[in-house]
Amino acid sequence: MAEDIILTTMSDAPVQCRNAADQLVEAMRVKGTCACVGIDPVLEKLPEALQGDSSDPVVRIESFCTHVLDAVASIVPAVKFQSACFERYGAAGLAVMERTVAHARQAGVIVLHDAKRGDIGISAEHYAAATFDALGANWITASPYLGRETLEPYLVRGGVFVLVRTSNPGSDDLQTLLLSDGRTVAEATADMVDQLGSSTIGAHGRSCVGAVVGATRPDEAERFRGRMPSAILLVPGIGAQGGTLESCRALCGDDGCGALFPASRSVLYAFHNTTGSWTQAITDAASAMADTAGAMAGLR
Repeated sequence: MAEDIILTTMSDAPVQCRNAADQLVEAMRVKGTCACVGIDPVLEKLPEALQGDSSDPVVRIESFCTHVLDAVASIVPAVKFQSACFERYGAAGLAVMERTVAHARQAGVIVLHDAKRGDIGISAEHYAAATFDALGANWITASPYLGRETLEPYLVRGGVFVLVRTSNPGSDDLQTLLLSDGRTVAEATADMVDQLGSSTIGAHGRSCVGAVVGATRPDEAERFRGRMPSAILLVPGIGAQGGTLESCRALCGDDGCGALFPASRSVLYAFHNTTGSWTQAITDAASAMADTAGAMAGLR
């Protein structure tokens, strides 16, 4: 049984919560895969079958997301909600995200809130409450630009994936800059992740401070794996961006649970290349991704 962690808020009040890393590792082992489906609804890409459901875009988006979750919940351990896809529709979009997150949780799936927050102090505590208490997510993504105090409030309630070495080409503008001690900004961030996570390591040897490390530079990603041995890596960039699962095998670690590989477009819109049931196409794409990732990680 996974252990609990007790951390301290800025007001020094102890808060107890289930170790988020243990929850994620256990979900990976149960499903036999380290694949994750990204919930990134784009109105213009929705199946034709939903176009006539309503003139209200958020109604169609909610229907789509609910069907997607039903199609993948038994296959993958986690789903990643891209917050921007919902926030653009204001209060109605946020309400849809809340309802679909609840649907995912009821289906037994770990939820990542991909919001890339990055503030400090009371603002960070508000963001943490919004993600973990109001929304009901298990993990959040966050930018570390303001330092470790950007990240600490999230660990009171769940897990945080820190942007360390991202897959976008523009990341070189800052992440590869050299510091006076010879490390790059990304390497210094990785070291901070490792240090901050050391007090949150659960029963399965993984910490609640994970890291976003892109799949598009596999050799570089392996070096970051070495700097953060206990972290779970969230590894975007598989597929459309050019990364491959096979090239990222080493990121999974000996337990197979050291990395989580999100797939969005290749799963959500798999029906664009078929003439059959659009939900079955999503199920098939998620199954293929899960099979490949699980076998690569040694989880099946």
